Amino acid sequence: MAWTNSKIFRPLVADLLSNTAAIDLDTDVPKVALFDTDVTPNSDVTAALSAYNTGAWAIAGNEVSDTNWPAGGRPLVSAAVSTGAGFVMYDANDTAGAGSVTLAGVFGCLVYDDTITTPVADQGLSYNYFGGTQGVTAGTFTVIWHANGIFRFTF
Repeated sequence: MAWTNSKIFRPLVADLLSNTAAIDLDTDVPKVALFDTDVTPNSDVTAALSAYNTGAWAIAGNEVSDTNWPAGGRPLVSAAVSTGAGFVMYDANDTAGAGSVTLAGVFGCLVYDDTITTPVADQGLSYNYFGGTQGVTAGTFTVIWHANGIFRFTF
């Protein structure tokens, strides 16, 4: 099964609530790595298998990159947690390649915490499906985050 939707990783929520991992969504520097259709995302994997370059997110042949959107991804800019009536949201500025980018066959991205190293380095926060194949030739590739954020909890 390939990409069909966007989800937050279950271990992220468990780790945040149990203080298992020192993830600070307001100060850490998460990254956005792009992937092709060969990836089979699963929100219920272990924290170790949600991480960049492990499990479904192994980069060999699956990560889509360019000189201006390097392997390992681009950092989220101005990432922050915000709240409102009935929700808690994690959002950031739209993420764009630096300079002229050529990418093809991009189906989605892995958002992962590139700051923490223990208990799991590069732990996944969420994966986001782009609705089908995306690409650009000698232009700007931008991940435009939804108005409801990268991910959101509603109550």
